[in-house]
Amino acid sequence: MAAGPCARAPSNPALTGGGRGDMTKADLIEEVSRLAELTRKDSEVIVETIFDSVVRSLRVGDKIEIRGFGSFRTRQRKPRVGRNPKTGDRVEVPAKKIPFFKPSKELKDLINSGATAPAPAAAPSAPPTQH
Repeated sequence: MAAGPCARAPSNPALTGGGRGDMTKADLIEEVSRLAELTRKDSEVIVETIFDSVVRSLRVGDKIEIRGFGSFRTRQRKPRVGRNPKTGDRVEVPAKKIPFFKPSKELKDLINSGATAPAPAAAPSAPPTQH
């Protein structure tokens, strides 16, 4: 059977730590499904819920901080005069908010060390009790 133009490799190199593949939302859902041992549908609900929550928070101007990963916030762009690349005509570009991501120091260190991120724990461990 010939592979069509939309055929994909069964494993994304970005997930396995090798190569320079792009991770898509579908790849992320697949990874959540595999690591958490959930159905693909349940994993899709989880990923969509996280993305929707981030977008909702950014829309109302909230900052989202995920320790060890980074923070999301919006930045205000001022109105400006741009140029139409085809005609060279001046174009008024209105003010707008843009999403901005700032990676944490831990994320930067993980990326630059070449080490892979640790696998998430199956269950949270209880803190040690003091007697």
